[in-house]
Amino acid sequence: MHASSSLAKSCCCCCCLLSSVPVQDDNFRLYLVSKLPNPAYGPEISGKTMIINYSVTEQGLQAQLLNATVAHERPDLEEQRETLVRDTSENKALLKQLEDTLLRELSNATGNILDNIDLVTTLENTKSKATEIFSKLAMARETTKEIETLRGRYFPAAKRGAILFFVLSCLSAINNMYEYSLGSFMEVFQISLDTSPKALSLDGRLKNIIEALTYDLYNYACTGLFEKHKLMLSFQMTIRILDGEKQLDHAQLDFFLKGNLSLEKAEKLNPFSEWFPEQGWQDLMRMIDLGQQFKDMVAHFEANEQVWRAWYDEEKPEEEAMPGNFTEVMNLFEQLLVLRCFRIDRITVALTRYVMEKMSEKYVTPPVLDYKNIHRQSSAMSPIVFILSPGADPAFDVFNLGEEIGFKPGVKLKYMALGQGMGPKAAESIEVGSSRGLWVMLQNCHLLPSWLKTLEKILEKLQKPHVDFRLWLTTEPSDRFPLGILQRSLKVVTEPPNGLKLNMRSSYAKITEEGLADCPHPAYRPQVFVVAFFHAVVQERRKYGRLGWNVAYDFNETDLRISLALISTYLKKAHDNKDDQIPWGTLRYLIGEAMYGGRVSDSFDRRILATYLDEYLGDFLFDKFHPFHFYKNEADAVDYKLPEYGTKENYTTYIDSLPIVQTPEVFGLHPNADISYYTITTKRLWKDLVNLQPRTAGAIGGVKREDVIDKVAQDLLSKIPQPYDLPVIKKEIGIPTPVQVVLLQELERWNKLIISMEYSLQQVRRALAGEIGMSKELDDLGTALFNGQLPAFWRKLSPQTEKMLATWMVWLLRRHTQYTDWIEKGEPKVMWLSGLHIPETYIAALIQTACRDRGWPLDKSTIYTQVTKFTSPSQITEKPKHGCYVEGLYLEGAAWDEETSMLKHQDPKHLVVELPIMQLFPIEASKLKLTNTFRTPVYVTQARRNAMGVGLIFEADVATTTHPSHWVLQGVALVLNIDH
Repeated sequence: MHASSSLAKSCCCCCCLLSSVPVQDDNFRLYLVSKLPNPAYGPEISGKTMIINYSVTEQGLQAQLLNATVAHERPDLEEQRETLVRDTSENKALLKQLEDTLLRELSNATGNILDNIDLVTTLENTKSKATEIFSKLAMARETTKEIETLRGRYFPAAKRGAILFFVLSCLSAINNMYEYSLGSFMEVFQISLDTSPKALSLDGRLKNIIEALTYDLYNYACTGLFEKHKLMLSFQMTIRILDGEKQLDHAQLDFFLKGNLSLEKAEKLNPFSEWFPEQGWQDLMRMIDLGQQFKDMVAHFEANEQVWRAWYDEEKPEEEAMPGNFTEVMNLFEQLLVLRCFRIDRITVALTRYVMEKMSEKYVTPPVLDYKNIHRQSSAMSPIVFILSPGADPAFDVFNLGEEIGFKPGVKLKYMALGQGMGPKAAESIEVGSSRGLWVMLQNCHLLPSWLKTLEKILEKLQKPHVDFRLWLTTEPSDRFPLGILQRSLKVVTEPPNGLKLNMRSSYAKITEEGLADCPHPAYRPQVFVVAFFHAVVQERRKYGRLGWNVAYDFNETDLRISLALISTYLKKAHDNKDDQIPWGTLRYLIGEAMYGGRVSDSFDRRILATYLDEYLGDFLFDKFHPFHFYKNEADAVDYKLPEYGTKENYTTYIDSLPIVQTPEVFGLHPNADISYYTITTKRLWKDLVNLQPRTAGAIGGVKREDVIDKVAQDLLSKIPQPYDLPVIKKEIGIPTPVQVVLLQELERWNKLIISMEYSLQQVRRALAGEIGMSKELDDLGTALFNGQLPAFWRKLSPQTEKMLATWMVWLLRRHTQYTDWIEKGEPKVMWLSGLHIPETYIAALIQTACRDRGWPLDKSTIYTQVTKFTSPSQITEKPKHGCYVEGLYLEGAAWDEETSMLKHQDPKHLVVELPIMQLFPIEASKLKLTNTFRTPVYVTQARRNAMGVGLIFEADVATTTHPSHWVLQGVALVLNIDH
């Protein structure tokens, strides 16, 4: 329905649709149904409609699942209950009919009632029937009690089912592709009832049902989840089950997920700041409020630094006993809280152990993707949706499955890649396939989102398709994918193999001995292995996030296949021409710039790609006196090398001998990269789990959610500084210099942020008090304040940051101090770049000022940097005439040697170090000659630069005597602000 104005008003008698105004009948009713789980409607709609929340409740679902369980286990009991309900309803209706008949006879009677024989007879008959009905109803009540008592024994299975459904249904808060309907859940529930083992006793049978249901649902959900979300699912299932059994401490869970959310730092200073993280200390100061055992632990920690430091330095502290015998004092979950304060990077491993302890090991072992099993689970009415991840393509596996089952691609398996204008052809294929029992595969559905609504309608109209019909869809995660398709489909996530060994094994599974023999050049087989290793390295490097690549590129099998074809072509030509020289430069360019490089949008990522190829492709591969090794560590007996020349089996045997888990050093990264990876994974896990928690839960200490939000808003309002008076400042400055122009622009943006913060906080407090309606924006703001996160609306007006709300407020107030000093005392001697909204404009202003003074051409001038020996602004007496000093730069991927003022290898567990003060010199580009330096990017945050190039500030020069390729592969970069 398309409305050109409002649908209807309560006082109107017509409904305006399009351009016609038909007369509205008094019996007209308009019902609109939404599949959105939590739709937000403004006051203009809410005030004119009656909105009914028709979503299932936990109690309602428990009753529904209890009916299904009893009907399966005791059909006689369920049939008896249904008969009883039907008879009771009929008896009540008959009783009402008798009463109505009696009243009608009495009202129509004339004269003396006692003389009316017919009336007296009617009265006697009614009385006898009513007595009989009352007797039946009384018996029915007794029978109902007996039946409900028997049915109640099956309640644990229904309760577990309801808990698991709500775990499943809330996953859409993490990724909109994780949509599940009640219908699909009921199918899993019914399968679990059918397949769970029988037992001699009812208790044994219930235990089997509950175990089968929990594991079946875990497998069902895992099939449609990305790898990074599977541990989150296991933990969420565990805590929801424990909560259902009243075994969960909500205050401890809240602390575990959020840490210390206080806007004020603890009064007690960190006594071990040289090795113990500051955020960990702040969390400890909050944790002591959760129980006496934590107070005792912190006291023991302060009194016994050495033993706790030794535990902190353990490679796997979660497997070692805590000092002071606290492992015996605290339960497993309380130990997780302590680990949170000491070693965030070990949380994922500890969570895995926790799930194994509370559930079992199989709940941390996701099922292996089995295409035959997927086909068995599917049906003609529900499509199979493959959710793609970079580097994965399920088409090849579906084609192989089709060949096995008798659905040959191109004959009984119709496939096409969707794009503009392909909608009608796809609809035709579905129509033909559903009637003839064919398979239809539509690839890259995310590229044609406008047609997907049409596909949803086609599937809704599909009534009785052929039993062999299957619809296979592939799509990247998309917020435009229709809920109707997602909720009725079987979702399958496809990801490339995890780990170098499995990745290379997968690549060699698609290489044949005939293909290797096709090229007669003796260098071909070794180069196939090298390029396969390179392919695995560039794919697996994604694991390390922005330390690996700035952008997660979808390098896939096609890149490998065509690269091998190019090598074969050039080596055949060299062999035919009897040329001993291999065109390494050409091959490096074609593979690094055309094939793999064609996907790379970031210049620093392209530098990494080129470095790998320089290290992997060259005549040194065949140097017999210095055998080539990709990576070798004799201490750990690890050696990634080029195998002996031979058949395909020779190479696959070597691949099988490789370790299943590789060290980051294989990629050229520091071992600390693993710590960085696990830390980022933990923080993402916490963020996702916070989004999954029910909003009805009380906060710490039983305080209402609304009260917590109101108090946080009140505290923030008391801290927000006043906006600057720009007209007065502009008047005092007069004609501004380039640097003063930057200051005025910064203050404009600052004022906009401060005014918006103050207004939104006042509005959310009014909404909580009921003075105004709670809009979606205010609701999101309240949720962010409750979770200690930076609200999205403020983030848009603020410089790029990854900080939580508490640390962001400290950062905000420091920015205010710098702006105030700049206004009152002039340009700072040492500029804190992190405090500027757009640091690039300040650096550009410095270059512009120098060019004006010295007469340089602006387009041929640049910045040269040098790290000084200064570690504090107080050590600097005056600002340089041109350029500036900057502080607050953090070095990631390397450490800094203060004695030699050069880059050095990181120390264990020190992921980020603060650089001494850096000096920026404007200089003519033609006069810049650098030696023994490494050109490193300077980013705003540790998120580095996105695919659009946002996040890069400038490039800095840092001193080093090590070859630049080492630092390139280590992912060395400078960042302006870190997340704590």
